[in-house]
Amino acid sequence: MISCDMLVVGAGPSGLYAAYYAGFRGFSVVVLDVLAEPGGQISAMYPEKDIFDIAGFPKIKGRDLVNGLLEQANQFNPTYVLGERADSLVTSEEGPVVVVTDKGTTISAKTVLITGGIGSFTPRELPTGSEYAGRGLVYFVPRLEDHRDKDVVIVGGGDSAFDWALSLHPIAKSVTIVHRRDTFRAHAATIAEVRNLGVHIIVNSEVSAVTGKDKVESVTITAKESGLETQLPADTIVAALGFIANIGPISDWGLELEKRRIVVDTTMQTNLPRVYAAGDITTYKGKVALISVGFGEAGLAVNNATPYIDDSQGIFPGHSTGSAE
Repeated sequence: MISCDMLVVGAGPSGLYAAYYAGFRGFSVVVLDVLAEPGGQISAMYPEKDIFDIAGFPKIKGRDLVNGLLEQANQFNPTYVLGERADSLVTSEEGPVVVVTDKGTTISAKTVLITGGIGSFTPRELPTGSEYAGRGLVYFVPRLEDHRDKDVVIVGGGDSAFDWALSLHPIAKSVTIVHRRDTFRAHAATIAEVRNLGVHIIVNSEVSAVTGKDKVESVTITAKESGLETQLPADTIVAALGFIANIGPISDWGLELEKRRIVVDTTMQTNLPRVYAAGDITTYKGKVALISVGFGEAGLAVNNATPYIDDSQGIFPGHSTGSAE
């Protein structure tokens, strides 16, 4: 059995910041995540993508953000339990909270902070050409360099599609965005930047066929209204169609949920004693799903959980600037 003051379930940005902040307050921390490496969605899906909403950084690569968060957290030597899923949770007002993983690891903690993001995620498949997965068809772009000097077709109209277009445009032979509508879900500024770069954008159309011998060689694009078909060369298809989220066993823990999100109060506490939540997995009136918001929620959760860990400490520890004096 592993014992600690705080168990953080989820090693994404909010979880790593929580590990740092809890360590800063002098608490022992275990970080548990089903993925084999820390960083959550960033490490798994877009480590080389620029992120623009982190305070103090005009932009920062996902990988660099994760590395910085790890360096910050590791000052206080948290214990990482990676590649294991939190399966069961038992808690009470008297404590402790006991979590058992799918591999049988038992963790006893005075408090638990759930920062599991959206849970596990499965990409939405491209309606045609799924047999080329791994042979030119990709759903994430962990390494931009893999697509240097290639003809890239990006399918989708959200933030990911336009972010990948921005990132790949400088190194790819060509970049084309194909979207089934003429309106986009991406940020207006990003759309404008992509248009200004001259990226080819085809709207009201769908990829109707993918051809190639051993790998993707071309795509057929069909206009929805006219039925007109256009064939484009393609070495890479990026299917940026979103993903299906599943919070897994967490849904069976007795937490109050709303649309697969954990309901929290202003202290980030859930309806279960000693159990808090922060980051994208939470919901409350006015919630905005930003990484920066998750950082703030993590700090709130750690501070408000303090009485469960050490009732001699106050909820607010004072400003960190005073710790160096």
